[in-house]
Parts: sequence; structure tokens; C-alpha cells
Amino acid sequence: MSDASQQVGVRRAPKLGVFLLTGAALGAIVTLILTGLFPADPNVGFFASFAYFCVFGIPAGLLLGAIVGLLLDRRSRRRVRMVTAERESAAPGAEAPAPDGTPAGD
Repeated sequence: MSDASQQVGVRRAPKLGVFLLTGAALGAIVTLILTGLFPADPNVGFFASFAYFCVFGIPAGLLLGAIVGLLLDRRSRRRVRMVTAERESAAPGAEAPAPDGTPAGD
């Protein structure tokens, strides 16, 4: 077996997809609220107006969610903790040790 250790950085990074989906959902909700505040054109209807304004509201929410996610990602890069990681490799066919570190045959 060969052992190698090296210093690696560990950080808690946010998942950007969650921020994008949340931003899009909030953009749709804000669009729904803003569309509902004003009377709908009887020739067009409420849902058509809402769908049209979603073309603007959802991308705006996506943009805001991306900005918040990227700001939190940048903040997490400043809080990197350095730890020592050890790499172990075994020959093919060798028995792996038990989780407590004892050989598998014991």
C-alpha cells in the first residue's frame, strides 16, 4: 500500500441551482402579485397578461437569485479551512480493511 497526504481546502459552497429556482419562483410570484394589483384588459384577460409579464419577471428573479448565490459562493471561498487528506491505494484483489481499521479476516 502507498500512502500520500496533502493539504486540501474544505468549504461549504452553496448550490447555485437552488438559488436560480428560488429566484425564478419568487419572480413568478411577484409578477402574479403585480399583475393582480391592476385591472386586467377585458380583451386580453388576466392569465394572458400574467403570462406575458412572466417573460420579464422570471428572468429578473433568475438574475437576482444568481447574484445572491454567487455572492454567497464568494463569501464561502474566504472561509476555506485547510485539512490534511490521506490517499490510500491497494493492489487489486486485496481485502479492504473493516471500517474500524482492523483487517477483514479478523
